[in-house]
Amino acid sequence: MTRTLHVLNGDSTAKILENSKIKGDVIVWRELLCDGPLHTNVGSDEFWTKRYAFFKNELGVERLEYFDKTIKEIVKLEDVSNYNEVILWFEFDLFCQVNLLALCTYLLDKYVKKTNYYLVCVGKENGKDKLQSLADYSPEEYRNLYENKISLSKTSLEYAKECWSVYVESSFEKLKSFDFNQSSKFKYLQLAINQHLNRFPSENGLNQIENKILKTINSNSFSEIEIVKNLLIWQQEETVYGFGDMQYFQYLNKLEKYYTIKEEKYLLNENGYSKINQ
Repeated sequence: MTRTLHVLNGDSTAKILENSKIKGDVIVWRELLCDGPLHTNVGSDEFWTKRYAFFKNELGVERLEYFDKTIKEIVKLEDVSNYNEVILWFEFDLFCQVNLLALCTYLLDKYVKKTNYYLVCVGKENGKDKLQSLADYSPEEYRNLYENKISLSKTSLEYAKECWSVYVESSFEKLKSFDFNQSSKFKYLQLAINQHLNRFPSENGLNQIENKILKTINSNSFSEIEIVKNLLIWQQEETVYGFGDMQYFQYLNKLEKYYTIKEEKYLLNENGYSKINQ
């Protein structure tokens, strides 16, 4: 009897998978490794220490909550020897691609030869104008995604680990020069990295997201929620960041020296006007 383990990119995917009636145990990868400090050794004490601090100091998530929601899930992957197949369910965007690299690195370090590893990674779909997320598929369509999963060899996992190391190093020049298209198994990786390069400072010292936030504030008298809503629309139409609203709230808060708030509406101050006109 085949024993299957599904590693999912989020809780919404878990609900659809459950309704699909596809058999197997489920682990949800609840991390956002595209933000905050990282360590190449995924799952090491140094890795968790950095993530604990980031979630507490930047996101206000206490250690116990982070442990219960994130670490308790991930450590279940320490031994997958009881499974015949491990299926990774992820998407095309930067958020998912970075998590996928870290997950592959983690699995490689605990590689089990008799276990088969597979990837379901959605994005381009015939007849669809925009890239598809896992939320765009019905439970019935999940069965087709599962049947067309891509096999990941040990070599594939090793390549993902190499890419992870380059990402963690966070050198613009190395990220730009490294070929993230070397493996057809990870066909959205280069697209995601190209988007990531826009998070490095531009000529005025701010990155693409920060400049977009200031220009959004300058375009109208928006509330905090309205600003983030506009960013999510922009993200969907023009980028492949794949971020949640929490991440955009964080970006907005870190730009406080460039705006003032009057009656809950955001207005650029002199610093803000100067910055976007540089």
